[in-house]
Amino acid sequence: MDSSFGNNQPVDIDNPSVILNSKQDDDTSMSQEASSQPTIFYTNRRLALELVIIAFALGLGSGLLLSKLYIGSVDQSQASAVSVTPSAEAEDAASPMVEITMPNQYELPVSYGDLGPQLLAAGAVDFDRFVQVYEKAGQPLTEEQLNILKDGSDTPIVINQENAYFLLNFFWAVGLTNDNPLLKEGPMVERSEGNIERYASTGGWTLATKPIDELYASTPIIPLTVEQQDRLEGVANTVYRPCCNNPTSFPDCNHGMAMLGVLQLMAAQNVTLDEMFTTAKYLNAFWFPKQTTELALAFKVSKEQDFAEIDARELVSAGVSSSAGYRSVHQWMADNKLLPQTSSGGNSCGV
Repeated sequence: MDSSFGNNQPVDIDNPSVILNSKQDDDTSMSQEASSQPTIFYTNRRLALELVIIAFALGLGSGLLLSKLYIGSVDQSQASAVSVTPSAEAEDAASPMVEITMPNQYELPVSYGDLGPQLLAAGAVDFDRFVQVYEKAGQPLTEEQLNILKDGSDTPIVINQENAYFLLNFFWAVGLTNDNPLLKEGPMVERSEGNIERYASTGGWTLATKPIDELYASTPIIPLTVEQQDRLEGVANTVYRPCCNNPTSFPDCNHGMAMLGVLQLMAAQNVTLDEMFTTAKYLNAFWFPKQTTELALAFKVSKEQDFAEIDARELVSAGVSSSAGYRSVHQWMADNKLLPQTSSGGNSCGV
């Protein structure tokens, strides 16, 4: 079995190859991680992965299963080890034990400030309809989340399984509404053919009080200096998501627009480049739990790195976390009998 899926060649999105550089720089913002992390144990790689895929084939493919299994909300003291006992035949060919640790939560080095009230004032969010969306989804907003919308909050932003959906929509509205050159002069405008509502990230936002063409990049919610804008664009141009082949600077879906909103907030609060990339790494983990867990398995098998050890720039790069990059990693795992070829799926880009 091949032990590496990197060839140190430049990635070509149209003809993708999986790129994992040998560079293994430590992330500088690991202090932001939650101290409690669930640990998953496998006694046989292929069998464990097949059991996960079978669960998805039975109708649990939305990512909910993996977000509960790999990114659970329990403390380390309460975390349980999930063991898979192979059959006698599989036991003979079993690989060494694989231990995968995924984050329980992640604290961003920024706070909400008055983003919520600004979104309401800008017409980006119809408060009543926003609340109803979560009630209908069976995830009613908490008192804290209601206060974030109505009054703002100076507490640090924390993402976990329970609030990932709230943060996705909240920052989708931020990215969509904030007046920024990336939206006014970038590929969103260049490729829209005069119809900015054609994208999932624009036409898909149905919770505003005004038309999208009036809302789009309309309000200076997060003004940036020239230096801050340069930092934002440097990161946004190189952060990808498994549902698309476009960087965050081309936020044509909700995940991209939400990531852009977060990165703008971080740039405005003068967060370092390392912290911005690390935050993108963890946001992808909670917004794409299935795909990120699969990528983490690939890094563990090929480089013996746990999720926290993976270089953030590498993990969110086009060669790994774009749609094409992810498919290449997935194919490598399938070719090496680490994952059945039937595993697939993505996350919804709707409200």
